[in-house]
Amino acid sequence: MKNKIFVLFLMLFVIFAFTSCMSMGADYDNGAPMYPNGNYNTEDYTEIIENGFIKTESAPSSYFSIDANTASYPNLRSLIKGGYSNIPKDAVRVEEMLNYFNYDYQTPTDSSVLSLTSSVFDTPFNSDTKLMTIGLAAQEVEFSGVRNNLVFLIDVSGSMYSEDKLPLVQQAFMMLAENLNPEDRVSIVTYASGDSVPLAGAFGYEKQKIMAAVEDLTAGGSTAGSKGIRKAYALAEEYFIEGGNNRVILATDGDFNVGTVTTSGLEALISQKRESGIYLSVFGFGRGNLQSEKMETLALKGNGVYSYIDSVNEAKRALVEGVGGTMITVAKDVKAGITFNPKYIESYRLIGYENKLLTEEEFNDSNTDAGELGSGHTVTVVYEIKLTDKALAAGEKLADVIVKYKPTENVGGDATSEQEITLTVATDAYHAEMTDTDAFVASVIEFALILRDSEYKVDSDLNALITRLSDLDLSGDEFKMEFRELVIAYSEKTENSEVE
Repeated sequence: MKNKIFVLFLMLFVIFAFTSCMSMGADYDNGAPMYPNGNYNTEDYTEIIENGFIKTESAPSSYFSIDANTASYPNLRSLIKGGYSNIPKDAVRVEEMLNYFNYDYQTPTDSSVLSLTSSVFDTPFNSDTKLMTIGLAAQEVEFSGVRNNLVFLIDVSGSMYSEDKLPLVQQAFMMLAENLNPEDRVSIVTYASGDSVPLAGAFGYEKQKIMAAVEDLTAGGSTAGSKGIRKAYALAEEYFIEGGNNRVILATDGDFNVGTVTTSGLEALISQKRESGIYLSVFGFGRGNLQSEKMETLALKGNGVYSYIDSVNEAKRALVEGVGGTMITVAKDVKAGITFNPKYIESYRLIGYENKLLTEEEFNDSNTDAGELGSGHTVTVVYEIKLTDKALAAGEKLADVIVKYKPTENVGGDATSEQEITLTVATDAYHAEMTDTDAFVASVIEFALILRDSEYKVDSDLNALITRLSDLDLSGDEFKMEFRELVIAYSEKTENSEVE
């Protein structure tokens, strides 16, 4: 009897200890957020080691690949709205937060596909530095006559069962179906334990047929991701449209656990297929299995973008509107090189783009695989700079900017011949008073530094940030207004957590 009581007591102790650990880890598991109910998940984010300050005298030039991925911001929005006060720092990618929003950068006025603008102003959260922004705008082209050949590659594995996954995917693709042109072609490939083709080559005018196929999808089984990708490319090739937007659109929570599962294996597969003129865009859904490095790699190697969808509104913005605009690639292999003038700039650091850095040799090699930009895309690059003791003489040079890219067939190019645009950032670019664009860009950066608890946040402060955002007139941009509300919500959540 005593032995039985001892065993029972030991079992209760183990159960108590286990549940206590679960409770203590309710927000994290190895750095990844957990569901509010404490269930484990396998979310994984690419490790970010923030760029530090570099002495201009020793290394005056900085090189990196440019893309317009936006996944980090809606993912963070989902976490904050979901009640998470402790955000995994590697989920915070500053460049993807900045590039989520549109800015009124000057668009190309000549035959160029891209244009450049710059601004230099005082850093609101660090009195010892300035912020130098470089705004890149892609030509916005009218594509009403371009036909789409789309393959919806949809993860229907068991992990996609929850409301923020497959049901949201279905809503997103049904909205997209409603906006198709009559001559567009649509196929659907699903994958779980195996792959299936519920729809092959339907025309855009067959909306009921397309929506019925989407509505009938159910979740269950493991995740044979590589099988589905191969099948999707085969269908895209079968219904290929010359001069059209031929694209596989992958919707997944990020879990690839059967088949070609390594990032390198998937990368090789996608790299091989993109040469046919079929691009791949990746859309992440839901919590629990998000694999940011793997999904970003797929999009990069597929000449597409990686986005995260956390709501019907985001689905409309990123997916429905994207197919008619930003998913139409106008520039391939876009990369930037900035050379600073040591006379005025003592040191600099690139904010974000940590996993997109290039060597000088890679920048000058026209075969280097870099990012893609779509019609109307805007990209924001920001450097934090420390000035020398010399006064800023009018008209002097602070930096030279070179952006190299290959214009696609959509804008009269051949996607193989490299072109470049240049910009000299002069001392005249500095202004003591921030513009509204400056203030918003600085606010996004400051919020990111706070979320990361960055060593570079210096005097960053949520209250000061909210005050600055409140002084801006954001009424014409619902997404920027939402950002302000998100910062306020995070501030309130953080205050409540500290009180508790």
